[in-house]
Amino acid sequence: MIKTVTQPLSLEAFLQLPETKPASEFVNGEIIQKPMPQGEHSRLQHKFCVEIEKVCEAKKIAAAFPELRCTFGDRSIVPDVAVFRWDRIPKTDSGRIINRFLLAPDWSIEILSPEQSTTKVLDNLLHCIAYETELGWLIDPDEENILVVSGDRRIQLFKEGDRVPVLEGIELELAVERIFSWLKMN
Repeated sequence: MIKTVTQPLSLEAFLQLPETKPASEFVNGEIIQKPMPQGEHSRLQHKFCVEIEKVCEAKKIAAAFPELRCTFGDRSIVPDVAVFRWDRIPKTDSGRIINRFLLAPDWSIEILSPEQSTTKVLDNLLHCIAYETELGWLIDPDEENILVVSGDRRIQLFKEGDRVPVLEGIELELAVERIFSWLKMN
């Protein structure tokens, strides 16, 4: 019997693979496919992008990108919302945005899906922080709370009644109950 030994996949080899739907991430040498976004996830993701763009785009403060592949360190991840300060958005000499973002976002927002491991998503946020992400959010729609990871790797839990910190320089006030009120469609 011949035993086949497979070599671990490199980041470069992963990036040559075709994109998947939903997106796959490359973490610790493994390909991990994200769960297909469902109603609550999709709604929260959309509302965050709209709210951030409303206060940031015209003033060229920052931009929010849903499902943007960010490759840095030894990982290639796809945060649910990646927010980049305006001056850090990769552009061509003519000012046009480029397709490959080879840097960590300034603010990484993850919305936990029922099939996802909180620990694995939190690990991605901590990886972002290690590569100069200023703020990470892990939103748990089932528990209606938000874990916030700050640049000093401190993790705080925000619940009903709490205002959640946003990226410095963005004039946006978000409270936990307002965020979860976006899920009500009455």
